[in-house]
Amino acid sequence: MRRRTTPSRTPLPPLAAGLGLLLLVSLLCGVGLGAAPVAWPDVLRHLGAGLTGGTVTARDAAAYTIVWEIRLPRVALGAVVGAGLATVGVAVQAMVRNALADPFVLGISSGAAVGANAVILMGAFAGLGVWALSVSAFTSGLAAMVLVYAVARSPRGLSPLRLVLTGTALAYGFEALTTVMVFGAARGEAARSAMMWLLGSLGGATWAQVPLAAGTVAAGWVWLRRRAEALNALAMGDETAAALGVPPARLRREVFVVTAAVTGTVVAVSGAIGFVGLMVPHVVRMAVGADHRRVLAVAPLAGAVLLVWADVVSRLLLAPAELPIGVVTAVVGVPVFLLLMRRGGYAFAGR
Repeated sequence: MRRRTTPSRTPLPPLAAGLGLLLLVSLLCGVGLGAAPVAWPDVLRHLGAGLTGGTVTARDAAAYTIVWEIRLPRVALGAVVGAGLATVGVAVQAMVRNALADPFVLGISSGAAVGANAVILMGAFAGLGVWALSVSAFTSGLAAMVLVYAVARSPRGLSPLRLVLTGTALAYGFEALTTVMVFGAARGEAARSAMMWLLGSLGGATWAQVPLAAGTVAAGWVWLRRRAEALNALAMGDETAAALGVPPARLRREVFVVTAAVTGTVVAVSGAIGFVGLMVPHVVRMAVGADHRRVLAVAPLAGAVLLVWADVVSRLLLAPAELPIGVVTAVVGVPVFLLLMRRGGYAFAGR
């Protein structure tokens, strides 16, 4: 009789430390690389000047602006968005017990796209200035969340199947509305900007966007990390969760609100960047196991590294033009995901 063996898992502390160091290096590379490359000594010098309030000579003013005002907020926001999408991907897959779920299965990103396109194509909320796009996208994403919750809710609470079906159905409706808006746009450049946002872009990143996005992602991660053991029970099924003292309906409702808030925030500042929330949780589980305490400790770092480098590639591949980040994550992610799925020894929620 063949003896079953438990697949080995990578020790968590060195993996987390290694990913943290890789993220730091990735951020520095993201600042230095681009259509106008900046030498590494200059990157470090300008970063030091920005952090300490040092002076910059007139000759270095252009390079300093590129490093401190354009690229650093961009790579910082990219790391935050990647961490947020990966974290939410872990939670959503546990919440609906579906290995193919990602942050966008709830229909929130499609709802946010309606608000974003209202700004890009119709000039809505013009009085808010640079905040118009983010505010409109977040508001419409929040409205989509309320609608999904209202339709999916039943007397017995939020069931995984109803939540997935409702989110998917409403997402198609939001996407249809967005398509009508794009095709009805009077200006071709506006339609191109709308499509760029729909596929994800960090081109409009500013320092003002980073604190709110980082705070929301951090708060969501802390809450989910504190409920990691409950997520373990929920991923095994409602009956098992209830037997372990975890009320599945209430926990699913709470996770839905947290993931919706994080998803709406990151989508509002970066557009709909796909595949990160689907692929990263599975890759991390293969490395550290299915325990959500371990997965949530590593997934944000892995998501941040992935998105920082996806943004670098999107800037370099067709420089000086840019590709949408969602295109890069899909081109890289699809073959990697398929190869990983063909490896033995992997299961999701016991399956």
